[in-house]
Amino acid sequence: MDVKDILQYPILSEKAIRMLERENKVVFTVHRNANKTQIKEAFEKLFNVKVEKVNTLILPDGRKKAYLKLKKEYKASDILSKLGLL
Repeated sequence: MDVKDILQYPILSEKAIRMLERENKVVFTVHRNANKTQIKEAFEKLFNVKVEKVNTLILPDGRKKAYLKLKKEYKASDILSKLGLL
């Protein structure tokens, strides 16, 4: 699976923004069949950062969300700024 296939798009809900500010986490919708290791590697490769932890959640509509906690030396807000979303 290609990096661009795994990470689909960022989620910018109120909860996601709160997690960004308080916990240094970024929330993305990801490919349903991607595992945590693939998600982590794709994110690190694409944004040139280090990910501390990945949590995933499959929504009732079948989409899969990934919560990516970045290591302390990186800012989650910088990722969204690079994407032009903040």
